[in-house]
Formats: sequence, C-alpha cells, structure tokens
Amino acid sequence: MSVHQHQNHNNAEASWGKRLVVSMVMNLIIPIVQIYGGIVAGSMALISDALHNLSDFISLVINYAALIIGKRGPTQKNTFGFKRVEVLATVISVAFLYGAGFYIAIEAWHRFSQPQPIAGQLVIWIALLGFVGNMISALMLHAGSKVNLNMKSAFLHMLTDAFTSLGVVALGILWIFRPWYWLDPLFSWIIVTMILYGGWGLLKNSILVLMNATPNGIDLQEIQKTLEAIGGIKEIHDLHVWNPAAESIALAVHITVPDQMLVKVDELAQEVRLVLSQKFKIDHPTLQFESSTCNNGQLLCCIAENGHEHHDHD
Repeated sequence: MSVHQHQNHNNAEASWGKRLVVSMVMNLIIPIVQIYGGIVAGSMALISDALHNLSDFISLVINYAALIIGKRGPTQKNTFGFKRVEVLATVISVAFLYGAGFYIAIEAWHRFSQPQPIAGQLVIWIALLGFVGNMISALMLHAGSKVNLNMKSAFLHMLTDAFTSLGVVALGILWIFRPWYWLDPLFSWIIVTMILYGGWGLLKNSILVLMNATPNGIDLQEIQKTLEAIGGIKEIHDLHVWNPAAESIALAVHITVPDQMLVKVDELAQEVRLVLSQKFKIDHPTLQFESSTCNNGQLLCCIAENGHEHHDHD
C-alpha cells in the first residue's frame, strides 16, 4: 500500500469513526424517548422497539471500540493485542439484552391477558422518530459498509430497525381506527424473538472465539492434505487453528521435513505461509519444523491437567 493510499484509508477510518459517534448518540437518545413514549402511550411494542434500537446503540459502541482498540498493537502482557475486548463486550451486551428481552416478554403476557387502551397517535409520532433516526444512521454508514465489515454490520442493524419502527407506526395507525390492542403484546413478542435470535448468533460466535474453537469454514483434514501435498513436507501434526480475534485466523503446527540446510526450510516456510493465506485466509501462522516426527505424528493433541501435552494412542 502506497503512502497516499494509506493516508486515504486512515482518513476514511476517521470519517467512519465520526459517523459511528453520531449514530451512537442518535441511537441512545431515540430509545430513551421511545421508552418514555411507550410508558405514556401504554404500548409495549414501542418499548420493545426501543429495546431493539438500544441493541443498535450497544452494537455501535462495540464497533466504535473495535475501530479504536484495533489501532493498539500487542504488548508484553497482551501479546495478541486487544481485539478480544470486542468479543467480551459482545457477550456482556447480549446478556443485558436477553435480560431486558425476557422482562418485555413477561410484561407483554400481562398485557395480552388484560389488554389496555393505547394512544395510537402518540405511538405513530414516536415510532416515526425511530424510523427517521435509523434511516439517517443507515445512510451515514452506507459508504463505509462497502469496505469495512464492522460498518456493514452497523448499517444492516440500522436498516433492520428502521423497518421494525415502521411496523410500530402501522400499529399506531391501526389503533386509531380499531381497538385491537392485543396486537401490542404480539408485536412485542416478535421483536423480542428477533433480539433473542440475533443475540444467540452473536453469543455463539463469541463463545467459540473465547474457547479457541476451530473457525467456521476451516477443515483441519483439508489443511493437512494441502500442506502434505507440498514438495519437501513429509507430514504435519499437532495442528491448532483458532481466532485470536473475530476477523483473524491463527494456526500452529509441527511440520516434519528431511534434514536439510536452514535456508531451504525458510523457503519452504514462505511457501506454506502463502498457501495458508491464499487458500484458508490464515493470517497468523506459527510453523515448527522438525526432522523427526514427535508425538506419533497425530494431527491433534490435548493439554493434560499437569500442563503437559497428552496424546491418545487409540
């Protein structure tokens, strides 16, 4: 990347950062207004929509933190850097949203059992505020969504919430003409279901990252087959693949090669890194070359309770 391209990239990131901050402020103010309006109007659907918008605020905070924290390099105490702060923040935010979602679901059940009158006109105006706010945020983030994964995630969140708010507007219009107040808890449950479903995906992926699980789309046998097909490699073993951060893939492996000059091994290492990067998108490989196979050449290994590697022989 040239100096000019690098400068343009930094300027773009700074612009995305400012747009994220503006969207964050909007998605904090709007849910507060919606919660107040939902209480005054007596609409759980409006409060649920506020919760959905609040989930966007939390998502934007995480995305913004990822932009800021991602610039910090590794330290002696945090050798992989600080990227996993984003994952931890995601787990905490999902736990908060789940708690709020269950509360809304229970409250909606009470409203379903005993429907209460709802001020449809107030619901319309406040839900329209949510719709306009989310559309403005989506438009601001649209350009960045084409080149940045975090911005794309934020943009899609805004777009989804804009249409959810539009659904609440439709309910408000309906309540002016028909007293079908039982639709209020029903729509609340739909929104809560959306939050729980979306949160489960985030929670599952975050836990997999924290557990150093093999990333989705990575086939260890395929990696073994590909590397052992490279000329000069006898076999590979003790293979580990994990996500040090949400968008990075690391690998550690033992590679058995014939006894040879170190310069030849360096050339082979370069070829292995290139194959891993191009075919498997692995950007942080750690390769251990050896001339004699250790640990019976098993592809996988595990850590025993005393801290030593333990290998099954069945």
